[in-house]
Amino acid sequence: MMMGTIYLVIASVIWGLVHSLLASHKFKHVLRGSFGSMAFERLYRLAYNLFALASLFPIMLMLVTFPDQPLYSIPAPWVYLTTIVQGLAAFALITGVMQTGPMEFAGLAQLSPYAIEEQPARLVTDGLYAYVRHPLYTAGLIFIWFSPEMTLNRLVLWSIFSIYILIGAYFEERKLLVDFGSEYARYRSMTPMLIPGLLKTAKRKL
Repeated sequence: MMMGTIYLVIASVIWGLVHSLLASHKFKHVLRGSFGSMAFERLYRLAYNLFALASLFPIMLMLVTFPDQPLYSIPAPWVYLTTIVQGLAAFALITGVMQTGPMEFAGLAQLSPYAIEEQPARLVTDGLYAYVRHPLYTAGLIFIWFSPEMTLNRLVLWSIFSIYILIGAYFEERKLLVDFGSEYARYRSMTPMLIPGLLKTAKRKL
């Protein structure tokens, strides 16, 4: 494996670990105690998103500038199919964000002086969330793995991102159970995590 690829692995693993730490309930609890509940609720989401994007930029820069090795390139007409699938995945990502509220997702709505304090969180279970519990993760995985061109660095990075998504989904499930309790437990029992129809298929086999 090329040294550039090794550096890419190290950087992306560190990014995933830091990203997960910042999203944990324990870290959020520390911030609430340090800055106060009101300041935390207003600033955390936006600061988290900005840091995630800023820290991801060097990794993407490494991806396009480090020496790489091509693995395959999907020829026409099949490349048109992968492009359509990627477009649908991008549309699903946008739709999922719109369902949860784009301003809230970005952390901008929380900055408004008219934001309702202590507004209870709402569990979204309709739309795309009626098919899978984490449609943004599903769409993201489809988008990266249907890339029409694959290189060694992309393969390594996509693999690490996929592992991170799976691990992140597991820990997010635990946080959602804490936040929503039996409501989320019922939703989880009826809706697959990432693959639509998976629970129904498993029940038919049983």
